[in-house]
Amino acid sequence: MASTSAAVCLGRALLRRFAPRRLPALNRPLCSSNQEPHKDTTAKRSALRPGPSSTHDWIGPPNPLSNLRPIVYHIPENETELEKRLRHLRQDTEDWNQDFWANQNITFSKEKEAFIVSHLQAKGLGLRDEQGRRRSLNSKEMAAFYKSFLDKNRTRHANYNKEWYRRNFSITLLMARVALSSMWRRVTDRSSSRKSGAPPG
Repeated sequence: MASTSAAVCLGRALLRRFAPRRLPALNRPLCSSNQEPHKDTTAKRSALRPGPSSTHDWIGPPNPLSNLRPIVYHIPENETELEKRLRHLRQDTEDWNQDFWANQNITFSKEKEAFIVSHLQAKGLGLRDEQGRRRSLNSKEMAAFYKSFLDKNRTRHANYNKEWYRRNFSITLLMARVALSSMWRRVTDRSSSRKSGAPPG
């Protein structure tokens, strides 16, 4: 359990480092090992966001399924092939992350609800009391569910973390290459301007 907690903390730290948006809270680090992809997440994502602009990134309100703010990266004018590769990788990583957490949160909610219902039924109780209020389990009973869910999905969560680190490492390298390429382009432009006698652009 300690190793799981460490992985969760490390994952959150990296998310804060590389994701410039508000992070989801409690349900975020839980994972599912054997879920089917949720068919509606991609359609809902594309229906809720605009196309890319030429000047600014678009950061939307938190997605109700993933709890993450969606990002659409802008397409700059005169985009180079290297800048295009970087933008595509960042957007693909954003979309992959949105889909992962949407599917994972849906699975978590379904399994939690099934756990509560089955435990109430085992006690001979319905989901609601005589006043119509929803019944809940105590913290000790829910702790058993949380532990079971984390243990069952440890491998999936570890695989997610590995892929997240790999993607962000690739993004960081590409960002460095884009920065160096841009710097070199400015240097060569100035050199060409001096040779031709024209003012630098």
